[in-house]
Amino acid sequence: MDIIIQMMSYPFIVRAFIVGILVSLCAALLGVSLVLKQYSMIGDGLSHVSYGALSIAVACGIAPLKVSIPVVVLAAFLLLRMTENGVMKSDAAIAAMSASALAVGVTVTALTTGMTTDVCSYMFGSILAMSTDDVVLSVVLSIIVLILFVFCYHSIFAVTFDESFAKATGVKVSFFNSMIAILTAITIVLGMQMMGAMLISSLIIFPALSSMRLFKSFKSVMISSGILSVVCFCIGMVISYMYSTPAGASVVLVNLAVFIVFLILERIKIACIHK
Repeated sequence: MDIIIQMMSYPFIVRAFIVGILVSLCAALLGVSLVLKQYSMIGDGLSHVSYGALSIAVACGIAPLKVSIPVVVLAAFLLLRMTENGVMKSDAAIAAMSASALAVGVTVTALTTGMTTDVCSYMFGSILAMSTDDVVLSVVLSIIVLILFVFCYHSIFAVTFDESFAKATGVKVSFFNSMIAILTAITIVLGMQMMGAMLISSLIIFPALSSMRLFKSFKSVMISSGILSVVCFCIGMVISYMYSTPAGASVVLVNLAVFIVFLILERIKIACIHK
C-alpha cells in the first residue's frame, strides 16, 4: 500500500494508470471478438501502421495523434474490406500491411531526424508520454466500447460466431465489423504510447487466451478478460516502479505468467474430469 501511495504522488504515473486501465479494458473486450474471429494479429499490424504514421508526423513536426488515429482507422477499414472481398486472407493482409508500414516508418526515420526520443517512446513505450489529452481520449473511448458491448451484446455475439446467421437475422454485420475495427484502431494508437508498437498486441491477445482456458461462454470470457487485463496492467506497473523495468514489458510478462497459470489450471481441470 505504501508503494502505491508513493506511486500516486507522481502526476505522470497517475495519468499512466488511468490511460492504461481504460485502454487495457477496451483492448481485452475487443480482443475476445478479434481472437475468436481469427483477427488476433490485427493489433500487431495496426501498431506498425501507427508507427509508420507517427514517424512521418514527427518528421513533419505534426502532433502524432492527429496523424496516427485517422491513418490507423483507414488501415483497419482497408484490412476489413480486403478480407471481406476475398482479395487476401486476413493473416496475409495483416502481414503485408504490417511489413510495409514498418518499412515506411524506418525509412522516414533514417532519412530525417534519426531515432529521436519521440519515435523511441512510441516504438518501445514510455509512461512519460501520457498527456491530459490521452486521458480524455481514453475515457471517451472506454465509454463508447462499454456502451457498444452492453447494449449490442447479442449482435456482437452473432457477428463473432456466425456472420451468415447474423445477416439472416437482420444484424448489420458491416456496421458492427466497422465499429470493432475503428475502436480497435483507436485503442492501438492510445496504448502504443505506453506499451510500444512491439508489445501493444499483447493487450488484445493474452487476456482472451487466458480466459478461454477456464471459461467457455462468451459472456464469461469477456468479463474474465476485462478483469484479468486490468489486474495484470496494475501489477505490471507496480513491478515496473519497484524494479525500474520498462512498463510495457512488465505488463506483458505478467500477462504471460497469468496465461501459464491458467493453462496449468485447465490441465488440472481436465485431469479431474477424466478421473
